[in-house]
This record gives sequence, C-alpha cells and structure tokens, in this order.
Amino acid sequence: MPQLTKRYKVMAEKCRPPRRPCRSIRPWRSLRQFNTRKFDQSVEIAMRLGIDAKQADQLVRGSIVLPHGIGKSKRVVVFAKGDQAAAATAAGADEVGAEELAKKIKEGWTDFDACIAAPDMMGLVGPLGKVLGPAWAHAQSRAGTVTPDVAKTVREYKAGKVEFRNDAGGSSTPWSVS
Repeated sequence: MPQLTKRYKVMAEKCRPPRRPCRSIRPWRSLRQFNTRKFDQSVEIAMRLGIDAKQADQLVRGSIVLPHGIGKSKRVVVFAKGDQAAAATAAGADEVGAEELAKKIKEGWTDFDACIAAPDMMGLVGPLGKVLGPAWAHAQSRAGTVTPDVAKTVREYKAGKVEFRNDAGGSSTPWSVS
C-alpha cells in the first residue's frame, strides 16, 4: 500500500464522501479549493449517456471553442492555395501548403495537432489518411476541418477549439487536441 502524502490527506478530507456521483453545479464551485498545485490541474468528466454507441443515429459528436482556451497553443497545418493560403497564414497557421506539404506528411511528419483543408484540396488530403488517421489529425467535413472559410477555422483551433465524441463504452471521451 503506497504512503499517502499530507497534502493528499488534506484534499481527501475536503471531498468527503468519496466516489459519490454529483448531480449539481456544486462540484464546480468546490474545485477552486484544490488549487494548491504549482501546475495546471485538469478535470475529466465521464457521463453515462444511455446510448448504444454501435447505432449510427445515437452518436454524440461535436466541437466547442472554450472561452479561455486549453492552456497551450495548437499547431495547425492548412492545405490551401492562393488567397485562402494567404488568409490562413494571416490567421496564424503554422504550416500552409499543398503538394509540398502533402509530400512532407507522406514522409511521416506529424508534428501538428490539427489539419484543416479547403474543399478543393481534398484530392491531396484524402490519400494521406493512412498517416493522418492514426494521429487523429485527418481533415474531415463532419468535424468542421474541411471548410471554405479556412481563416475562421484556423482562428478557432488556435483559440482552443476541442472536439468530443462518445466512445464504445457509451461515455464521452476526454477531449482531444485534434
């Protein structure tokens, strides 16, 4: 049995009774009393949604722009040409390109968090699914990363847009940085 630290014991006393589900906004207020760390803490929320994840009409999926971001800047790459490429660069995209960017990613470069593409560039992005898919960075129209307004989407992802979806267990997954 591991030794419990004094700080852990004090925090455990503040949250009695342990492992009891909360049904109100009260837990959010109580989180502020645990802000005694020297690092940014996180909270994971699991919800029992009561859905069958195998049924296509019962999927829960979406995205939200958090009001204060996620605490770090995302690295965003954009597949665009011409005016859209210039707008994406002005909006703060880390890499903007077309064929040369596709070649770089095909060689195995995945040092980014989100991939955004203009609709006319999907011919280049589609074959990159084998590289981008496992990294959860593939541009998808249902996720909102294939869009004609590339600059707006880049600004949203840089500001802290996160995506969520249900997993096979029926509860929501922790949000990802894709």
